[in-house]
Parts: sequence; C-alpha cells; structure tokens
Amino acid sequence: MSDSFEILQRKLADKTAVGGVIGLGYVGLPLVQHLCNAGYRVLGFDIDPVKTERIAKGQSYIKHIESAWIAETVRRGSFEATTDFTRLYEADCISICVPTPLDEHSEPDLQYVVATAESIARTLRPGQLVILESTTYPGTTAEVVLPILERSGLMVGRDFFLVFSPEREDPGNAQYTIRTIPKVIGGLTPRCSDLAAKYYGTIFERTVIVSTPAAAELTKLLENIFRCVNIALVNELKVLCDRMGVDIWEVIEAASTKPFGFMPFYPGPGLGGHCIPIDPFYLSWKAREFGFAARFIELAGEINTSMPLYVVMRLMEALNERGKPVKGSRILLLGAAYKKDVDDIRESPSIRLIQLLRERGAQVDYNDPYIPKITHGRRHNIEMESVELTPENIRSYDCVLISTAHSCYDIAQIVENAALIIDTRNATGRMFAGAPNIVKA
Repeated sequence: MSDSFEILQRKLADKTAVGGVIGLGYVGLPLVQHLCNAGYRVLGFDIDPVKTERIAKGQSYIKHIESAWIAETVRRGSFEATTDFTRLYEADCISICVPTPLDEHSEPDLQYVVATAESIARTLRPGQLVILESTTYPGTTAEVVLPILERSGLMVGRDFFLVFSPEREDPGNAQYTIRTIPKVIGGLTPRCSDLAAKYYGTIFERTVIVSTPAAAELTKLLENIFRCVNIALVNELKVLCDRMGVDIWEVIEAASTKPFGFMPFYPGPGLGGHCIPIDPFYLSWKAREFGFAARFIELAGEINTSMPLYVVMRLMEALNERGKPVKGSRILLLGAAYKKDVDDIRESPSIRLIQLLRERGAQVDYNDPYIPKITHGRRHNIEMESVELTPENIRSYDCVLISTAHSCYDIAQIVENAALIIDTRNATGRMFAGAPNIVKA
C-alpha cells in the first residue's frame, strides 16, 4: 500500500483533509455546503470573479443556499473561494463540477473539463484525490482526464487517485437532498474508489461503487436518457391528444392510478436544465464511434426539441381565431426558469419560446419572481428584465403564455384577467376546465 494512499486515508479518517471544489454553480456550491457541514475545510475555485467576490462578502447567488450560511462559514475559515487555481495544491480531495455543454453541432464540448484537468495537472502532488462530477460520455475520465493528469509524471492508483462520481440533484425537490441521494463512484483502481467512498461517505448516506469510471459515466446518462425518452413519449401523445380533443393530463392522471407497471411523466414546452436536454446527445455521439445508431435517443431528442415550435404554432392559431396576428401582439411569458420554484435558467425552453415569438414579430415580456433579469447566455443574446405581475398588467397583453408554473403564481387572478392563456403545464388544471380563454399546448 502506497504512502500516498495511507496518508490520505488518515486525513479522511480525522477530517483534516482539505476539500477542493472547482465550479461554484448549482452543483458545486451545494457540495461545498455539505462538505463544510461535515467538518471539512473547503477551498472553492471558479473562473468568475463575481462569484468569488460575492462569497467573500457572505452573499449567496443560489436560491436554496442562504447568505447567512455563507457568511458564517467564511467568517470561521471553513470556506474560502478563489480564482487562483495555483492553490489547487492545497486541496487533498478535488471535485470537478464544471459545465459540459453541447457545441453548435450538438456534440460534446469538453473545453471546461479539459481546462480544469490542465489546471490540476500543473499543481498535482502525491496524495491527491480527483473526482470528476460533470456529466459526460463513457470514457472521458480514462481517455481525456487521466492522460492530462499523468503529464505530471505521477501514477494513478499509487501517487494520485482518480474517480468519476456523477452529480445527482433535483433542484426544488424537498424530498431528496444531496445527502439522501445515493452516490455512484467509479474509480480507475480499487484504491481510487475506496478513497472516494470514504470521502463522500461522510456526506452521503450511501455510496455505490461500480467497477469502472465508464460504468459510472453511463449510469448518469442512463438515468437522464430514461427521463428524456419518456418525456418525449408524452410530448408526442400531447400533440396527438390535442388533435383528438382529449386532455392528455386527464389521461396521465387516470393511468397513474395503476399501482404497478406505470410511472407518470408529464409534457411541457420543451426540456430544460443542465442534464436532460444535453446528456442523451453525449451517448448518441459516443455510440457513433462504435458504428451504432442510438435511434430511440435521437428520436426523443428531435421530439423534445420541437416542442417550443409546437407551442408557438398553437399560440398563433389561438390568436388567429380571435382575429389577431402574432405580429405586433403583446405576449407575456410566465416563468423563465426551466422548472417551477427554482432560479435556474440553463437550457430553459422559455428562452427558445421568446426567440421564436420575436422572430414572428411579437412583442414579448416575461415575469419570473426567481429570475429578475435574463442576460446573455451560451446559446442566446437575450437581455430582458422581469415585468410586474398585476391584474392591470395582465389585462394589457393579448396573450399570457404559461411556460413555467411557479407555485407562487395566483392562477385564479391570471385566468380572471388574461384575454387568452396558452397553458403548457396544466397550471389551470380542472378548476378552470372549459374556460373560453384557456388553450392547452
């Protein structure tokens, strides 16, 4: 057994190991919180100085992380955020929580993973554990990250330790927290997995070790592809049900009464978030390397990607029936976040809806209590501020488009004052069934 392995084991046993988290976003910052609460001192790394400066001032920029917690943890020296990646040398266990988006051709963009691995390699020392959490295709840890780290001259499994352990989060779901969701771990060697299980075993109630990083990488993709394919199914059925005059939401509710063999999924205006709209394409891209066409995955992607356009067409038809063209119409979109009751706008279908409506000449505003401002993103150049949601303001629009049904929205007030509602989330439900100003889409 190597000295590096024994030394890190002892540090983990007595909680003197220093945690490092690269990427202080929706995955990294909650991980920091749990590590600090477990008794570790944590260094947080981010390329965005705005984030590190806000943390230094004790300010949170994520809804479910309280500023008071950050201020207290920073004050007592348990947490420090920095843009200085040379300080990676100080961390014993380094978790990589950086984005893995798609490029303009819907192919994996690993630039952030590669840049992070190169930063770690420059300061890598014996006795460090590196954990990649960013969702990616099978083979990334062994084929991309490992060769970069080995440039240091150190050997994996002897001098340093490398693991893939996918993040699993469901923002806005109070039933499951980081701690209660089992943590999958796949190390390059058994010692790598053992150290990661000891480290994460202090903050996760259960760790699940698989044989290789590739198995752990594919585990995360399977979870999200399962959701993607089933959401595509109900989205396709929604389009069919609209033509047949059947309420898909009523059908799903009835089917859900079966106590076995059925799991409900729900349609919407498209997919959002950092996982489900992206992860399936990682596997379909990798499958082509093996001469395999992942047809279910690609079809599901096509269906879900088409939903914003379907919603806009339904909106245009509804306006047309009322003698109004979409060009020049005032549209109020409710909910910019990708799901209800969160402040996360990544890959939100609301952005695509705004783009499509603007392209057709509509005047679009939005309201979202969790997203006061939309700024430029990787895939859009929209700059907007949330407008006030009052009865008077609602009445001033030709159409209200419910894209994300936040729990705080007063649906009765919206129905009472809106000339036309396009409801993509069944927010109006049975209570307002048959209302002449509501169109499901």
